[in-house]
Amino acid sequence: MASQLHSEILNPENERAGVAAVGSAESKDALFKARSSATEKVIRRTDRDYSQHLRRGYQFAFLLMNVWLGGQFYLWVRHYETAGASAYVSRPAGVEGWLPIAGMMNFKYFLLTGRVPEVHPAAMFLLVTFVAMSFLFRKAFCSWLCPVGTISEYLGKVGKKVFGRNFHLARWVDIPLRGLKYLLLGFFVWAVSSMSAQAITGFMQSPYGIVADVKMLNFFRFIGTTGLIVLGGLLAASLLVQNFWCRYLCPYGALLGLASVFSPFRIRRNEAACIDCAKCAKACPSALPVDKLLTIKSAECTGCLECLAVCPSDGALQLALPRLIPAPQRMPTWVFAAGVAVMFFGIVGFAKAAGYWKSDVPLAVYQQLVPHANEASHPMPGDPALTE
Repeated sequence: MASQLHSEILNPENERAGVAAVGSAESKDALFKARSSATEKVIRRTDRDYSQHLRRGYQFAFLLMNVWLGGQFYLWVRHYETAGASAYVSRPAGVEGWLPIAGMMNFKYFLLTGRVPEVHPAAMFLLVTFVAMSFLFRKAFCSWLCPVGTISEYLGKVGKKVFGRNFHLARWVDIPLRGLKYLLLGFFVWAVSSMSAQAITGFMQSPYGIVADVKMLNFFRFIGTTGLIVLGGLLAASLLVQNFWCRYLCPYGALLGLASVFSPFRIRRNEAACIDCAKCAKACPSALPVDKLLTIKSAECTGCLECLAVCPSDGALQLALPRLIPAPQRMPTWVFAAGVAVMFFGIVGFAKAAGYWKSDVPLAVYQQLVPHANEASHPMPGDPALTE
């Protein structure tokens, strides 16, 4: 009686309906006959999946936090732009999460010198947090925390409602375009790798380096025609193609994807329990063939767990650890979600407690540079500022 309350045997008619959307008629009949003649019973999932509720909660909490940080940072900038006429608020170091290149530069500086940099240290700690998070929990930052990823995802949902579908580029176009973000990442890695610790210090302590976050804000505050056209094009592309920016152009996502290849967590498919309905592949925002693979190892997997959420067969898909790790191989999704939160608050909390979170820049320097942030030019190779 208990088994009847918690599970339901999938009858042949249900299974035929599940495979009706994939393959040719002959292949579907063959698949149905093979499943019907199998001696192992296929069990329908009756448990409720909360992974997407958790993920949406994380997404909107992180989005609201970024809106709050942006608002506070704007007020801080306005205090200096108005020569103190507007109220002073403290500078939120969390905005440095929008400076991933500064984070890469500061991380290299730390590796070379063993010292935490004085300017934009939060950028380094946030970069380390998100890379470490990807190493352990796939590209969870992209699908659980990143505000750009959240906006891109929901633009895709809006586009699907408006146009009735999301469009998919042909494979011969899609694969080369996915390589663009790795080319962009390669360029930034090459640029940073060529800098010495002295050059990084000179760059960060230059007027441009100190107000790099202000220049980022001003780009959107005073965006020009070209910027609006580019931004509008990206928004339109995200309505038509799901996660267009994340899939093709984001170098940050490329870095996190490379780290996620080594993640111990994997989405694993049990062939015996799989009913070949292909719902997992249809739900995958990265268009991965989840229904054809036994283990998802791709750098494009964002750890969104949408495939697990839609799978109707008990045990067909699971979040699992390698068999060599002495722990339960099948992990509940709440462990994944809790791990993401612990990783974020743990590293950020350590940086704050240790006094490494805020930039060590005198207020008088900000008072001089912030009102003229747009006049600060990018130091070029050979610039004396990089060698002093």
